[in-house]
Amino acid sequence: MSRKIFCQATGKWLELQDRCQRVVSFSPSVSDSIISMGLGDILKGISVYCVHPDERIRQGRFIVGSYSSYKKELLYKINPDIIFTTTGYQLEFARDISNYFPVYAVRLPITLSDLIATCVEVGLVCGYNQNASELQRDLFSFASQYILKEGRAKKVKVYVEIDLGGPVTFGAYSYITDTLNMLGFENIFGNHPCEWMKPDPDFIKQNEPDLILYEPKMFSRSRDLEKITKSLFERLGDIKALKTGKVFITPGIYDFLAHHGPSFVYRVLPFLADLKNYV
Repeated sequence: MSRKIFCQATGKWLELQDRCQRVVSFSPSVSDSIISMGLGDILKGISVYCVHPDERIRQGRFIVGSYSSYKKELLYKINPDIIFTTTGYQLEFARDISNYFPVYAVRLPITLSDLIATCVEVGLVCGYNQNASELQRDLFSFASQYILKEGRAKKVKVYVEIDLGGPVTFGAYSYITDTLNMLGFENIFGNHPCEWMKPDPDFIKQNEPDLILYEPKMFSRSRDLEKITKSLFERLGDIKALKTGKVFITPGIYDFLAHHGPSFVYRVLPFLADLKNYV
C-alpha cells in the first residue's frame, strides 16, 4: 500500500509506502524526533551533526553527510524510502538532492508550539501516526509544567547570543524568542521582525539586559566563563548583566538553544526555568 505526500519546499509529490522502513535524516531535529518516537530502527543514515538525544544515535548508523553535502553512493546503498532535511539553510540542498532521492524538507519552527508540530510532522510523514500522536501529547504535557501562567507578569530581560561562526541573536520569528516569552523572559531583540540577526552592540547597551545567555559554537570545548565574559565586556562594555555577573553558558558541547527537536523541550525548558532562580 502506498501514500502520496506533497513537499511544498521542493514542489514534488512523494510516493511512499504505508510505513517508511529506511529513513535518512540530514536534520538533527528530525533524527531526534524519530528516536523520541521510538522509531530508531527505521533511521539508517544521519548527518555528522545529528547528536540528539545523545551520542548513542551514531551507533549502527551511516554518516551520510553534513548540513549541505552528502555521499551519493552511500545513499544509493541505503536506498532510503525517504530523506529528511529542513528548509532555510538546507533549502537549496534539499532541492538538489531531490533530483535523485525522495526528499521531504521540514519547515523551521517559529514558535514553541510550531516546534512541537514539526516534530510530530516527521512521524506523520513516515506513516507512524500513533507514535506521532503520543510524542505530541508527551511534549505538550511536559512543556505545560514550565509555561508561565501569568502572561502579564514582569519579565526578566535577556540577551541571547549563539556563536555560529560569529555572534548571532534572535528576533520575533524564532522559537527561541517565543519559548523565552512563555517562560517569563523578555528577549531584548524580541520585537525585531526577523528570525535571526547579527546583534547591534549599541542596542544591547541601551536595553540593559538582566542576564546574558550564551551558547558557544557547536563542538567547541572553549567554555571558560571568565574568558567569555571578558570577550562580551570588550564588545558591550560595563552593562548591567556583566556588572552583576549574570552571564550563563548553555550546557554541553552540542547545540542547545539552536536545536529544535524534542530535546529542546525536555532539556531547554527546565534549564530556563531554573535560570530564573538566579536573577
